[in-house]
Amino acid sequence: MTRRVVTGLDEQGRSTVLLDGPPIPFDGAWGGIIWHTDAVPASNAAQADCKHVPFDFELMHNASSLFMMMEFPPGQDQFWHATNTIDYIAMIEGEIVLELETGEVLLKAGDLAVDRGVLHSWRNDTDKPARAAIVTLPAHPVGKGATV
Repeated sequence: MTRRVVTGLDEQGRSTVLLDGPPIPFDGAWGGIIWHTDAVPASNAAQADCKHVPFDFELMHNASSLFMMMEFPPGQDQFWHATNTIDYIAMIEGEIVLELETGEVLLKAGDLAVDRGVLHSWRNDTDKPARAAIVTLPAHPVGKGATV
């Protein structure tokens, strides 16, 4: 099970752990939001958990930062899409195929990728689930811009 630890300041202004436990539950096959902010730079002053919202591509364009865990079930083939974000992807387990207009690249556990808002799709060709930790930040559109 994945564990989520969030730091902050206590009542005396000392660094402390504010949250220690499971992440916000997965929302269907897409995954779960671990943390998101509404502005950049973000405010680190709040001591409360970020509000739980289900995964939605619209959130990717409205949040200033988004940290999520995505799960790709066996045999999953996602639709082609582009976002006005820069996405930092760390493969945690399993493997997925990143499909691009000019070809494909296989990403395995331990691999890191940076998706710069281009048209792409994900595919899991294996019989095991794959998981990736992903951080998205707003970016200026490239090409035709967001499709979702």
